[in-house]
Amino acid sequence: MAGMLSNALDKKATLLAFVLGLLTILGAWGSQFWGGLVPCELCWGERVPYYWGLPVLALVLLLWNRLPLAVWYIAMLIAGAIFVWSIYLGVFHAGVEWKFWPGPTACTSSGNSLDLNQLSDLNAVKVVQCDQIQWQFLGISLAGYNALVSLLIVVLLALALLDQRRRTRRPLAA
Repeated sequence: MAGMLSNALDKKATLLAFVLGLLTILGAWGSQFWGGLVPCELCWGERVPYYWGLPVLALVLLLWNRLPLAVWYIAMLIAGAIFVWSIYLGVFHAGVEWKFWPGPTACTSSGNSLDLNQLSDLNAVKVVQCDQIQWQFLGISLAGYNALVSLLIVVLLALALLDQRRRTRRPLAA
């Protein structure tokens, strides 16, 4: 049984990374459509890695035994890089929320004066401030949780890569 578990660690870690990513993006959609949270500009950007990374992982999982090993490694590295990007986006957004650094001027409180020409249609525009935390749990905002989940996905993908490498390593010829 232990041998069976270790032989499938790469696939289980990849599947867990996919499921975790899928639950995360479904949670983001749920918080928007049923929870009433309105995504800001940075929130929208944080979803993009899931839209790219999850299809890559789905293809890897669907074609698991049919992919050449080199293609598998490349696809896993691409997926890992996409979720490293997601970590960056989550940390950046959380930093904007905590006022560690400025965010985009389109969605943060800049303190600049308001031009009266911009008031032509106030009812049509609802700007959600990127530097305002809409929801948090245990002192961590959704952007912070995105960074943590993305980090866990990257760790799982690295574990899968390392396990695959361990199992396919061939001794050097003497």
